[in-house]
Amino acid sequence: MNFSDFSRRRFLATLGGLGAGLLVRPVWPGATGRKPISKPIPASGERLPVIGMGTSRTFDVTPGSDQGRQLLPVMQAFFDHGGGVVDTSPMYGHAEAVLGELLRAARHERQHLFAATKVWTWGEQEGIEQMQRSMQRVGVERFDLIQIHNLRDWEVQLETLKAWKAGGKVRYIGITTSHGRFHDELEVILDTQPFDFVQLSYNIGNRDVEQRLLPLAQERGMAVLINRPFMRGELFSLVRGKGLPAWAAEFDCSSWAQFFLKFAVSHPAVTCAIPATSKLHHMIDNMGAGVGRLPDSEMRARMLRHMQSV
Repeated sequence: MNFSDFSRRRFLATLGGLGAGLLVRPVWPGATGRKPISKPIPASGERLPVIGMGTSRTFDVTPGSDQGRQLLPVMQAFFDHGGGVVDTSPMYGHAEAVLGELLRAARHERQHLFAATKVWTWGEQEGIEQMQRSMQRVGVERFDLIQIHNLRDWEVQLETLKAWKAGGKVRYIGITTSHGRFHDELEVILDTQPFDFVQLSYNIGNRDVEQRLLPLAQERGMAVLINRPFMRGELFSLVRGKGLPAWAAEFDCSSWAQFFLKFAVSHPAVTCAIPATSKLHHMIDNMGAGVGRLPDSEMRARMLRHMQSV
């Protein structure tokens, strides 16, 4: 059975069965009608919600499986709470295929979806074929964004991406890394090449990219996607058993997840963070970071001091 057979009735039944779980995390603030925070893509002025969704690990399940179907309420909550940017990669196992099944089953407006994937291979023809497979798996005629994953064969893949963009096969092009060892090379690339987006790791516990890469992206007019905003869960370990400071309410923050996400997306150079989750209550909590106020520079400094003291 594929996801197209997953009827509205079964979806609602699944969601109802999970409803009790919503009570253990903060209610999404957007339920009060507040508009999601958005930031512009410098290359075009098009605005994106600041909280997106990643698919690394969480969507790497067998297509058509019960495990995959359990992700549908998570995906639906993402769209229902104002989400737009969904980031995937052929590197993530079955993630692209599962994402495609979920997109066919979920209720959403195509104009609200900003579909992003990556090219992660060697050679021109191999890159072309991989991107074509990605389109088939995700079920889109054109990706909004294709990124060169972890700088692999970037000079060759960039030429293809530039041709695809000129021909209308992709709207934006980008490059990514989640490894600090690539930062020096990435800095040279960003300083000389015409990317619309860069994706990198940034969070309140790892701020290395504040020194050179974020200012450079801002100077060069590149949108910035943030991966690992929770430092792969390590940030939650640091605050386990500790209460959220009362002053977090000053920037409409009601959980540690929102605390970490609001810190990441409040940096002036950052466009959107893409946390990954397979749990409905975590998705709803994450999306709460995308409404209300963001911390200003003074509040960000206070957040840093607090984390240094925990």
